[in-house]
Order: sequence, then C-alpha cells, then structure tokens
Amino acid sequence: MYETEANDKVEPAEQIPASVVEAFGELHGKILSRTVLPWSEHCTECVWPTCYTTCDLFSPREDGRCRRFVDGMVRINCPSALNQYVLKIRFKQWGKLWTPGSLNLRSSKNASRIESRDYLIGTALHQLPMPATIRNAAIGKRYGWKKRMASRGSSKSVVPTALMLECFNPADRIIDLSLTLRSALKGQRIPYQKLIPLHPGFQRVRIPFREIAAVVDLSFPFHVEFIPNGLESEITLYFGLMDFVEELHPPVEKSEKIKCVVWDLDNTMWNGVLVEDGPENLALKPEIAAIIETLDRRGILHSIASKNNHEEAMAVLVQYGLAQFFLYPQISWAPKSEALKTIARRLNIGMESILFVDDQEFERMQVSSSCPGMKTLDANLYRTLPERKECQVSVTAESATRRMMYQVEQERQGVQEDFKDDYKAFLRHCQIRLTVTSLSEENLERVHELTQRTNQMNFSGNRYDRAVLRDIVRKDYLDTYVLACEDRFGSYGIVGFGIVDRREPRMTDLMFSCRIQSKRVEHAFLRSIIDKYMHLTNTDFHANYRKTSRNAPSGQVFEDLGMTTIGVSDGVTSLVFPRDGALSDDGIIHVDMPDTCATASLR
Repeated sequence: MYETEANDKVEPAEQIPASVVEAFGELHGKILSRTVLPWSEHCTECVWPTCYTTCDLFSPREDGRCRRFVDGMVRINCPSALNQYVLKIRFKQWGKLWTPGSLNLRSSKNASRIESRDYLIGTALHQLPMPATIRNAAIGKRYGWKKRMASRGSSKSVVPTALMLECFNPADRIIDLSLTLRSALKGQRIPYQKLIPLHPGFQRVRIPFREIAAVVDLSFPFHVEFIPNGLESEITLYFGLMDFVEELHPPVEKSEKIKCVVWDLDNTMWNGVLVEDGPENLALKPEIAAIIETLDRRGILHSIASKNNHEEAMAVLVQYGLAQFFLYPQISWAPKSEALKTIARRLNIGMESILFVDDQEFERMQVSSSCPGMKTLDANLYRTLPERKECQVSVTAESATRRMMYQVEQERQGVQEDFKDDYKAFLRHCQIRLTVTSLSEENLERVHELTQRTNQMNFSGNRYDRAVLRDIVRKDYLDTYVLACEDRFGSYGIVGFGIVDRREPRMTDLMFSCRIQSKRVEHAFLRSIIDKYMHLTNTDFHANYRKTSRNAPSGQVFEDLGMTTIGVSDGVTSLVFPRDGALSDDGIIHVDMPDTCATASLR
C-alpha cells in the first residue's frame, strides 16, 4: 500500500520486460498472510517545516508536502503481482521510502481487498470536485488514518516468517539499498540495518524474521526505510511486494555457520565452581585453550555468558592467558538468555550464528526457548567443536585479525561508558580537534547547506543563499569562519560557520551542525574568537542571539562563557563579554585557527 491519496499517476506495464512481470507474479499461492504497510516518500535530511522554504531541493506535491521522488510514486497495474501493482519510483537526492508498521498480518485475500479499496478511495479524492484546501485536508487525514491503522498491534499469535522485498533494477549497475528498521518504542535505540545490493534485473530479497527480531523487539510498532546509497543522479527502481509475510512453505534455511561461540565457565571451561572452590582449586579443561585458539584463527569469535562475579571470573581468564579472546563478556547473575541477546546485539550478528556451550541442561533449554534459532551444545562435547560442520568456515587473511577488528570497535563503544560519570574526561579522551578556515569556493557549498538546514544550533536564525554568502565575503569589515572537526575516531567534516563584524567587534552569525552538539565545540570556538578580538581591539566583544525554542538548550553556551544580556531589539538579544572579563579554557578541544584565516580567498 502506498500514498494513493497524493500519487495518482499510472503508467503502462509495457515498460517492464515480460520476464520481470512474470517474476513479480511468482508468489501467488505461496503467501498465507502479510502486513499491508503504507509506504510514502520522505527525505533523509528533513527538517520540516523549515526546509519547505529554505531547501533548494524542495518541490511541492499537490498537497503541499515535499516531493522527494521525481514523479511521485507511479502505479503500474500488474494483476499478476501479489499486490496487483508495481511502484515505479525515480529517486531524487535525499529521497527515501518510509513506512510505519506493526506485525498485523492479514490473509492474502483480505490484504488484496484492503489495497484495492485504498486505491479506489485515493483515486476518488483526486477526481471529486472540491476546493484544493479541502482536498489537501482530506488527503492528510486519510493518510494519517492509514498510518495509525498500520501501527496498531494484532491480537493474533501468528508471526511472519520473513520481510520480503521485490525489486526490478533497470540500470546496468548494482545499486546499494540501505534497509533500516527501528522500534517506535522509546528507549529502543539500536536499529536493524542491512545493505542490499540490487543487481541489474529482478530480484527478491528475503530477510528471515528471526534475524530482525534478534536486534529489534517487533512486538511494538516500528518504522522501516529504504534508502538508495550514493546518489549522484536520479535513479529509477520498480518495487513489488514490500511487507512482512507468512509463507506457506518457508525455505529450509541452510545450516548457519557459527560466527561466535559463547562459553559458560563453571564446569564448562574449567572443572570446578569459582565461588565455591576458589580460583586456586579450578582446573582448565584439557585442550580447551587450543580449541579456542584454533577457532579464533578461523575468524570465529568467542564470548562468555556466565553466572559469576565479573572481576573474579575475568581474573581467572587472565591467569589462564585466555581473557584477550573474549568479546563483550557477560558475567553477572542475570539470566543467560539476556546475556546472549546482549552479545548478539553488540556483535551485530543474528542469534542463529551463535553457539552456546554450557554443562547444565536447564540453562541450555532456557536459552533455546528465549533465543529462537540459537544453537546450544552440551559442554561434554566441547572437543568436537573444531570438527563440527557449522565451524568449517572459509579462512582468509582477514580471519586471523577479525577478533582484533571487533576489539577496536568494542573500544569505541566502550569509551563513553567508561567515562559515564565524567563526561569531560570522555571528551578529552576523544582528542577533538577544531580546524578553522575562511569561507572559500572550496567550502561554500557545504556552508550554504549548513545555513539552510541548521536549526537546533543556529543562533542567528539567518539562512543565506550563495549570492548573499559571496556578498558577505566582499565586505571588508566582515570576517568569516568555517569550522571543521575531527576526533580520534574520524572526521565530522564542516560543522560550523560564523561571521564577525570587526568594527565593533560583534559576532552576527553563529551556527553549528547538530552532529557536534554537547561536545563543547561551540564553547571552544566562541572562547577562541572572544580571546582573539579582545587582544586585537582591547574592547568588549558582542554577539547577536535570536533565541528560539529549538536553539535555547544550545544557547546556554553564551552564559557558560560569561556573556550577559544588554538589550533586545526585534527579537535579537545583544550579548556582551567585557574586555576585563576572564576566559577559562577547559582544555577539552584543540582549536587550530591561523591568524590569517579570516581573510577569505573569495575576495
């Protein structure tokens, strides 16, 4: 189902090769039930409603909303397809397919009836004679109702077997499509993500339900989006079925190769119980170290799920020389199923790729019931691991370093957790560097984009087109500052722009990308600017601040640095930092700002 209310174009099916039309019809009789997701066109960089008046790429639809597909969502009637049509979509830059949803499965017959009724209602909304304002209001209410219906849960116990995507790529090259599925539940931040290479021609992508459910709790409503990667020009794709489905005969999934072996400790890795016998009375089981090293060389990862005291257990693993092999060890008194879910999530692998080794049948059964698809192994059989079929994996040059790659990523993820009680210490550890240059032809496009799209950290509210930016540079009394940022993990690119009228001096514009929010980049830059002009002029430094509900939290930076309000005119607050004021430097961010950087190369 799609936005029939706002997309009324229909084109003939002759533009699709006959073999592809036939392929779109192959699922008839093979799907018992499916969701009916209301797909719509959206923007990856949306800052609605501001971008409707500031974005160069904005193009209004009939209902006034943003047109992110060149011709909208064009319907191609295809009775042989399971949903009776194919969608032709010509993506523009930043265009994406998006839908809300839930696992509310409908029988195939009922789903088709819903789709047909939706098309008739959507067509009627376009054809009925009525004022445009009334039609647009009806379109908005109709689609809002569809989204609410799609997000309603189901009382049925039936779960889908897979998320199915049918697509025809008419191009002669591979187009990478990013799938992201996020829970709508607050606090559930980790999404399921998958990169789908769309080869030329038709293809059907089947993503097992349990693979997604291992990452996202699908018992709650969710959002799904498909985004073509790296668009340098418009691309056309044809979509058929895009739904969760219950298949009549789900394919027998091949035996999954093991990506990670998760070990219990007591009477599994060693003989004895740590909290009862003490570390001095434990004995590592024969050959277990060699087995771990063998699997590690193959690129098979290892972790721990054990009910024990974390520090004591890790000390024993260090004593045996094995601690370095285990990623994200979960050693606590929580249920082992929860530990395994955490490991799967942090490694970003499916549960079916994990083998859990434990000596107790109760624990293995508890894990099997709570973690569908996860394999378990009686610890008495640990010697069979290197010979097991699911552990026979291709060994490449990367295999021996796979664990180390994960350990680097583990360090990244763990850094902030390590500093959770001292955020400033965490920021210092990140080694943030701010490089300041002037506005130039090389960075003008990015600065223009920044001025158009920044809201939360735009302290002037100004939005400049390219001609105005060039005019600013031509004014000798205005200094421009373009900010680029990087840290130990990588580059953020250009993240900020400022203008100073040096006649007073006064900062008339200051804006930052929200990517650096809360990293104190704005503090470091503003402190450096104030210090620079106070030394040059030996006068007070002023700044303009147009306070809004969106930039108010970030506007705390002015108060943090000791600037005070001296007046308000036409909604713009005038701030001052006295020439005899003291500037403190927290030393978090290194600012590289040459003395000549305000002399722009555009002049």
